[in-house]
Amino acid sequence: MPAEDNVFERFSPFIREYIYQHSWESLRPIQTFAAKSLFNTENNLLLTSSTASGKTEAAFFPILSLLENNLPNSVAVLYIAPLKSLINDQFGRIEELLDLTGIPVTHWHGDVTQSHKKKMLEEPRGILQITPESLESMLVNRSNDIVRIFGDLRFVVIDEIHTLTGSDRGNQIICQLCRIGRLIGHHPRRIGLSATVGDPELGAAWLSAGSGRETDISRFPPEKLRWRLGLEHFYVQDNRYDQSATAENLPVTPETSAEGYAVLDAGYEYMYDCVKDKKALVFSNSREETEYITATFRQIAKKRGDKDIFLIHHGNLSASIREEAEYKMKDDDVNAVTCATVTMELGIDIGRLERVLQNGSPNSVTSFLQRLGRSGRRGQPPEMMMVFREENALPNSPLPQLIPWELLRAIAIVQLYIEERFIEPPHVKTMPFSLAFHQTLSIAASSGELRPSELAQRVLSLPPLSGISREDYKTLIVSMLENDYLEMTDEKEIIVGLSGEKLLSSFKFYAVFKDSEDFTVRCGSDEIGTITTPPPVGDRFALAGRVWEVEELDIPRKLIYVKSVDGKMEISWPGDYGEIHTKILKRMYQVLGEDTVYPYLKPNAVHRLEIARHLARNTGMLEHSMIHLGGYSWCLFPWLGTRSFRTLRKFIAKHASEYRISGLEYEGCCYMTFKMEGCDDRQLFEGLAGYAEREGINCESLVLPGENPVFEKYDDKVPPSLLRKAYAADKLTPDEAGARIFEIRNEYN
Repeated sequence: MPAEDNVFERFSPFIREYIYQHSWESLRPIQTFAAKSLFNTENNLLLTSSTASGKTEAAFFPILSLLENNLPNSVAVLYIAPLKSLINDQFGRIEELLDLTGIPVTHWHGDVTQSHKKKMLEEPRGILQITPESLESMLVNRSNDIVRIFGDLRFVVIDEIHTLTGSDRGNQIICQLCRIGRLIGHHPRRIGLSATVGDPELGAAWLSAGSGRETDISRFPPEKLRWRLGLEHFYVQDNRYDQSATAENLPVTPETSAEGYAVLDAGYEYMYDCVKDKKALVFSNSREETEYITATFRQIAKKRGDKDIFLIHHGNLSASIREEAEYKMKDDDVNAVTCATVTMELGIDIGRLERVLQNGSPNSVTSFLQRLGRSGRRGQPPEMMMVFREENALPNSPLPQLIPWELLRAIAIVQLYIEERFIEPPHVKTMPFSLAFHQTLSIAASSGELRPSELAQRVLSLPPLSGISREDYKTLIVSMLENDYLEMTDEKEIIVGLSGEKLLSSFKFYAVFKDSEDFTVRCGSDEIGTITTPPPVGDRFALAGRVWEVEELDIPRKLIYVKSVDGKMEISWPGDYGEIHTKILKRMYQVLGEDTVYPYLKPNAVHRLEIARHLARNTGMLEHSMIHLGGYSWCLFPWLGTRSFRTLRKFIAKHASEYRISGLEYEGCCYMTFKMEGCDDRQLFEGLAGYAEREGINCESLVLPGENPVFEKYDDKVPPSLLRKAYAADKLTPDEAGARIFEIRNEYN
């Protein structure tokens, strides 16, 4: 091996000693790759490999070696993570190594004491671990100190980048790094870490934006899969359960136990027994489900006389409660079960975890892999059980309500990764006006008086905001001036206005995501509850066990007026994190049509899938995307992901009057139903295809003039005309929807 490639010899002596003491026989491939990149180039680096593959060591072994004999006079390494818990935990594994270097490590987020932060400010050096929000606060409130703190910054490490690429929060980080780079006169090298990057090229482009550096990408052959995976299904109405049955060997039909003990919900009993006496994580897709399943498990434990070992972890809990769960999960001598949301999905080292339980289906392949990867460390294969609870529909229920959509989605997600190693690519936003509003205020607050042209140049030159035209940005600035977020001085320079000062005075300003329940839902005079993000008028969401359709938004007063509608929906909150990729829907279609017996399905799930396949074949929904439900009622199965489904739905709605279509209903992106009196299915899609051929699908024309599509934190402060333009550009995908229209038309030829 050439000397320059013998990376082990280039590590500092204390790192080589650390490796010897831990009896490592060799470096892992990703560690060798990272060392070669960091030692031999000046490039950025994207490290993507499976969970627990040593990415942190891969980045920091060469970084610390490079710093040892040439320690900067400022913070040397900026480590940015999306969660406080990740920051608190991340360096635990190499704390011993960091102690040997003498390089200080400082945690900096909302739960860290001021005295700890003050010490770093007095002598800024070493490694600074920080959240995007705390970094934003630093840029606003300590703008004159940035050069002293970061003047000789060498490296920026961004952890779990799959949660950041394509989101306002991730784009906020890129804006921050570019602003710091301008102030200190250089752009430090960036290292991105993640176990699940769907499109490495897109991930590398996001990571390097504005840095002026190329990015090296770790590429390795896919590892052989070693999973213990099981999927089981229950009807909600099942009310008996055999306590002697195990999670690994359940009867198809739950029976009464020898003690004659019957329970209210066999699915929850099954989940309880999956994790009883184990160290386990229980994932749900929402905070509400997490709260409910925790309470249910505690109720079952009380009835059975078992010890209450159930903990809870999500972002709306206090730091002390979250930290208690993290501490107990790390303790190998404590058997604890933590019910969690995405906050436990990321790379917190929780040591010996025996099993992951997933309540329902994950929304994405990315989420499935992250959650599965929480178990199986220390040489053991990852282990996950997914459990599905479904209402037993009446025989006369409409066809789409007889299909187990969530079970199909889970199978599709698993199969896509097994067969193709598919992971969803990040979605690139082109018009993030909420972020533009936020960065405009932040830059104005940190810079003082600026000419309008200078402010526009500073904001629009930030890579995530470069897709916004100067004309649209002028519209935003005029609105901010009119609403007193900005103010024009007598010298024609812009400063922060009174309304802007009010926003800046709260610590909540620094976050670009909504972190509190601040929209109240009302049905007539009844208050239903609160949700974080207001859906557009006409969209639906679940709350208080019912489904609601938005009739009116009162953004200034933070009120949502709704009406109750029939049907059922997943308990989820509107937002990008709930979106589903088209490949998942297409694989769901394939699951229904093939005869494959998936080895990870448990007896009830096998039986439920057999029923669904039989129904799909007998009804013709595999041959025809549009099914007649009787009378004037029709059901359309587009097999499209969230954005493309939304586009097709709006395109049909645009032409509804011509075909006498009314009562368009939908659930997620699985199907839509409507009444159609003016034609049949063939005529409808011949007509829609004709429009698509002649005019294309103009997304801006699909957004109604009165719509005010508020999704992101500061959208309510952006002119509605800009929001409609952004909605058309970033929430609708005409190409897939158009292609699907032609495919459906061809089904009749």
